[in-house]
Amino acid sequence: MTLSADELERYARHIVLNGFGGPAQQKLKAARVLVVGAGGLGSPVLMYLAAAGIGTLGIVDDDGVSLSNLQRQVLHSSDDIGRPKIDSARAAIRRINPNVTVEAWETRIDETNAVDLIARFDVVVDGSDNFETRYVVSDAAYHAKRPLVTAAVAEFDGSVTTLVPHLLNADGEPNPTYRCLFPEPPPRGLVPTCAETGVLGALTGLVGTIQALEVLKLVAGVGDPLIGRLLLIETRAMQFETIRYRWNPDNPLSGRRP
Repeated sequence: MTLSADELERYARHIVLNGFGGPAQQKLKAARVLVVGAGGLGSPVLMYLAAAGIGTLGIVDDDGVSLSNLQRQVLHSSDDIGRPKIDSARAAIRRINPNVTVEAWETRIDETNAVDLIARFDVVVDGSDNFETRYVVSDAAYHAKRPLVTAAVAEFDGSVTTLVPHLLNADGEPNPTYRCLFPEPPPRGLVPTCAETGVLGALTGLVGTIQALEVLKLVAGVGDPLIGRLLLIETRAMQFETIRYRWNPDNPLSGRRP
C-alpha cells in the first residue's frame, strides 16, 4: 500500500526510524484494529494509533461522555458531555489524522456479536473496565484467531499482556490465553469498580500507550511483544515487573479438554 506525499511527511519520523521505515508504515496503513472501549484506556490507544497511521480503527462503546470521565478519558472534552463516546471519538480521530477511517458501533460487545466484530479486524485491543467483557473479548479473539492486547487498571496499578493463543510458541506448544492467567472471572461484585475505588488519571494514559505500542509492534512486525508475559505497573513507587506465564493444558478455553 503506497503512501501519499502528505503521509510521507506526516510519518517522516517513522520512515527514518532504523528497524521500522517505509515498509512498516505501509503495514500500519493497511491494518485494521478494533478497540473495545473509548474510555480511559481506549483514549490513548485510539489517539496514538490514529497519529501513527493505522488505516482503519474500529470502536465499540455503548456509553456516553460524562463529567467524571474527563479526569482520564482525554479523547473527550467538556463540550462532549452527553454525547455518545463513539461520536466524540470519531471527531477527535478526524482532528488527529484525517487519513484514518473510523468504523464505530454504539453497542456493548457480548457473546452474541463479539466473534463477528472481531473477525473483521487484524488486531484487537481491550480497553474495557469489567471482567465480563474481558472474558468475552479474549474468548472471541481466540475463536476468531486474532491477536489481542489486553490491559487493566485499578487505583495506582496497571497490567498489560498480548495474547496470540492461535499460534504456537518456539517450543511448539500453544501460546497462552487469558484463561491461562485467570481461568474464570471472579464472582460478580467481588472486585470493586473504578467508580468505587477510583483510578489515577495519568495511569490510564501510561497503560493505554503501552497497549498502543504493542499494537504497532504486532502490525509492523518489529520488536518482542508481551506474548506470554504480563507487565505489572505500580506507580506509587514507579515499579515495573514482568511475569512470564505459559499455556495451561487444563485451561477451559484452549486446554486439552476445552
